[in-house]
Amino acid sequence: MLNRLWIKLFLAFVTLSIATLLSLYFLQQRAFQRDFLDYVNRLGLERLEQASVRLAKRFEEVGDWSFAVRQPRVFDNLVSGIPLLEERRPPPDEQPRFRPERPPPGARRAEPEPDRRPPPDDGPRGSRPDDRGQPRPPPSRKIDALVFHTRVVLLTPEGQVLIGNPAVPRDSPAVAVMSGNVVIGRLLLAPLPALQSEADLHFARSLTQDTLVAFAFVMAGSLLLAWWLARWLLAPIKALSAGAHRLAAGDFTVRIPVTRRDELGALANDFNQLAEALHRNQQGRREWGADIAHELRTPLSILRGEIQALEDGVRPVNAAALASLQSECSRLTALVDDLYQLALSDAGALEYRLAPLDLGALVQDVVEEHRGALSDAGLTLTLDPFPSGMMVRGDGQRLAQLFGNLLVNARRYTDRPGQVQVRASRENHQWRVGIEDSPPGVPTAALPKLFDRLFRVETSRNRAAGGAGLGLAICQNIAAAHGGKISARAANLGGLAIDVTLPSIISAT
Repeated sequence: MLNRLWIKLFLAFVTLSIATLLSLYFLQQRAFQRDFLDYVNRLGLERLEQASVRLAKRFEEVGDWSFAVRQPRVFDNLVSGIPLLEERRPPPDEQPRFRPERPPPGARRAEPEPDRRPPPDDGPRGSRPDDRGQPRPPPSRKIDALVFHTRVVLLTPEGQVLIGNPAVPRDSPAVAVMSGNVVIGRLLLAPLPALQSEADLHFARSLTQDTLVAFAFVMAGSLLLAWWLARWLLAPIKALSAGAHRLAAGDFTVRIPVTRRDELGALANDFNQLAEALHRNQQGRREWGADIAHELRTPLSILRGEIQALEDGVRPVNAAALASLQSECSRLTALVDDLYQLALSDAGALEYRLAPLDLGALVQDVVEEHRGALSDAGLTLTLDPFPSGMMVRGDGQRLAQLFGNLLVNARRYTDRPGQVQVRASRENHQWRVGIEDSPPGVPTAALPKLFDRLFRVETSRNRAAGGAGLGLAICQNIAAAHGGKISARAANLGGLAIDVTLPSIISAT
C-alpha cells in the first residue's frame, strides 16, 4: 500500500506541513519570550522614570536623602507609586466635621488610654546610624520579580549605594534623578531574567494555547489539502499509466483528455501525439505491405501469363515476346531497386560524402543529361539563368540522383506537348531549386501525400507511365540528409512544381 505514489506524495506533504508548523511554533514562542520580556523591561524603565520624578520632588522638599535612608518604606512607596499617608489624607476643607459626644450629666469622664502604638519606623535594622553617626548600608535583599521596588537601588552620583537592593547589578539600566539641572542620584533597575509575574505567565499560557489550537486547525486543513492535492496531481499520471498499458497491448486508438495547461497537461498532449503517430504508422505499415504485394504481384502475374502462353503455343516465341518479358523483368527489377534504396535511406545507411560543391553547376549538368529524353517525350525544357556561386555542402552523386528523379517524374507524368522549367533563387541563407511542368496537375488535397511511399494520383499516374510511387519518397530522404527540405505546390504552368531547399555555405577559395 505504501508503494502507491499518491500515498508517498501525501506523506511527503504531511511531513512538510508538520515540520513547517513545528518550526513556526518554536520560532513564535522564542520570539514571544524575547520580545515580550523586552516589552516588560521597557515598561519597568518607564515606571523607573516616573519614580525618579517623585523622588526628586521629595528630595527638594526635604533637602537631602535622609527621608529615603532613614525611612526605607517611604522610598519603596515612592518607587512603587504608592501615595504616602499624608498624601492620602483628604484636605482640611474636605474632612468630615463632627462633634464628640458629651457624657451625660453626672457621668465620670474616662481617662485616656495609654498610646500602645509602636514607635515610628525609622528604617529597617541595619539602616540606623552606627557608632560614628554614619548610615549603615541596607542589608542585601533578594530580587523579587513580582515586587517592583525590590529590583531598584538608589546610588549617589559617585556610585555609592544609598537605599534599595544592593544586589542589583551595576550594569543594569539606569535613570538619573534630577533636581533642576543637577544630578542628585541614579536609579538602577534589575532586568527581568524571565517572565515570573502571574499575569505575564497567564498571558503567555493563553497565547500558547491559542497558538496550539490554531495550529491544530491549520494541520487538519493541511491534511485535507495534502490528500486532495496528491490525488489531483496523480490523476493525469494514472490516466497516462492506463494509456501506456493500452499502447503496449497494441491499442493505438487510446487518447487522454487534456484538461490542464501545466507540465502534466503537456505530457498528456505528447502522449496523444505519440499514440497518433503510432496509429498512423500502423496504418501506413499495413498499406505499405498491401501496396508492395500489389506492385510485385502485377509484373509477376504478367510474366507468368506470358510464359504460360509461350509454353502452350498460344504466342510464338519471337523477338516481340522476348522483349515483352524483358520489359516486365526490368519493371520488376526497378521496383526492387527502388525499395532497396528507400529502405537504405530510411535507415540512414546510404553513404553520403559531404563536401562543398556548386549546386548550380550540378543541376545544369543533370538537366543536360535529361534534355534529350525530355525532348523525345515531346517536352520543351527551359533552364533559367542560375545565380553564381551556389555553394552547398552535399554529396554530388546523391543530389544528382535527387534532381534526376524529379526530371524523370516530370517526363513521365506531363502530357505532350508540354513544358518543363527549372529555376533557382536565394532565400535568406538557403538555395531554392524549383522544377515545374505543365498539365496535368495534382489536386490540392493530394499535394501533402506526394512524398508518401507508393502513393500515386490515379488520374495522371498509371502503370503505363511505369512509376511505383517511390521516387519522391527517396528524394525526400536525400534532401533531409543534406539538412534541407522538399515540398510540392501547384505550378504556374498548370502542372506540378517541386521545390528543393538546401542550406548555403560560403564559397571556399
